[in-house]
Amino acid sequence: MPLIPVVLWTDALVFVLLALGGAFALYASRHEHLRDPWRRVVRSRVGVATLVVLMAYALVGFLDTVHLRLKQGPQPGVEETRYAPEVLSLLDLALGGLRERQEKTYSAPFATHLYVKEAIDQPDGRVVRDYPRLLHAGAHLQDPQRQRGLDIAWRTLVGLVEGLIAWILLCFGIFWLLARRWGVALSEVRRRVLAGETHVPWRTALGALGVVILLGFVAGELAREYHILGTDKVGEDVFYQTLKSIRTGLLIGTLTTLVMLPAAILLGIAAGYFRGWVDDLIQYLYTTLNSIPGVLLIAAVILMLQVYMSNHADAFESLVERADLRLLFLCLILGVTSWTGLCRLLRGEALKLREIDYVQAAQSLGVGHFTVIARHILPNVMHIVLITLVLDFSGLVLAEAVLSYVNIGVDPTMNSWGNMINSARLELARDPVVWWSLAAAFLFMFTLVLAANLFADVVRDAFDPRLRQAGA
Repeated sequence: MPLIPVVLWTDALVFVLLALGGAFALYASRHEHLRDPWRRVVRSRVGVATLVVLMAYALVGFLDTVHLRLKQGPQPGVEETRYAPEVLSLLDLALGGLRERQEKTYSAPFATHLYVKEAIDQPDGRVVRDYPRLLHAGAHLQDPQRQRGLDIAWRTLVGLVEGLIAWILLCFGIFWLLARRWGVALSEVRRRVLAGETHVPWRTALGALGVVILLGFVAGELAREYHILGTDKVGEDVFYQTLKSIRTGLLIGTLTTLVMLPAAILLGIAAGYFRGWVDDLIQYLYTTLNSIPGVLLIAAVILMLQVYMSNHADAFESLVERADLRLLFLCLILGVTSWTGLCRLLRGEALKLREIDYVQAAQSLGVGHFTVIARHILPNVMHIVLITLVLDFSGLVLAEAVLSYVNIGVDPTMNSWGNMINSARLELARDPVVWWSLAAAFLFMFTLVLAANLFADVVRDAFDPRLRQAGA
């Protein structure tokens, strides 16, 4: 085989999360009380626009989640098949040029020379201090000062044309599917979409998709010959680092919810439904946990994990596995410290629901407690669970950046926006200032958090029963 798949701990949890998401989507499609709110979400212009942006981030994160090892070339005297020790992802293979093109040190976005002067030997034996040419960026230009601007403009135009063609083909495919579903001609579908006469705002969705595709093709075309977001201290491409950091941000936001969700739902509903000593015990548990400073608890766990990994270095085949284990434990400890808020909300809602007439009637008829919880309590608190999850996602993404900034977040060898911001502290003290690493991390993180917050507002409005009744 030319490659072998590698499944890290976080990869396995992502696959489990995707399976649970698919199962929930199938369940929701068969129940009107869940299908109707999601129908409201996809009929919102803000909802579909932000959903397109989130799906673009999710696609990059998924490509970076599928890991593998490549087969090594034949070696003299060795007959068995050997695979490279380096663990790569599909995103690494797709961005192989950005990953392998490493410069000497800092270079500004779209630069063709280093950002700092160095001693350069001249053909006549003299030594002058000047800005050396980069090894890869703009290497195809004979006269960078005169040709760079025109070359960037031409590549931008080529990227726009390629992106426009891809977008048109994708729109044609969507129109064809809609035409088959609605039983009308393609021209009629195009007219309805452009006029905004569809229940789902396809015009807004296709517009947002067009912007994402155009930006992607332009960035891809320019990144072939330039470092569009510059390079860092060791010469690595900053654009590549920001793309690799997407997976880390998404994992922090999603896997943490996978950890905190079972405990929050089970304990919250149990405390509100059973009351008595069960309620007192659960309240004591999350009150005690809330009294412990979260940052200190996270720091203690991460430091203990570092000691364990240092004493058992032979248990890890690569640095990727070490970094992945630290990321997993960070998700676990964030989940342990963040389930209490949702647990409180569910406890209060369960206290109210257990006094409603149909719950009292079910108990009077001898229906078991767990049946009552599964059929009457849990379905009526799912809107709180969904609203809390989408609202907490952006906070968890920002938490990773803050924790990595104080060196108790993800492993320093793992790409993350927090590590980029942490390394930018010293870069901002330089003269001249190296600003692009911080700006790139801020731009990508701001876009993700803004889209998540706007999407969370739409989900909240769709699932909150009081808002639905007020709108009706």
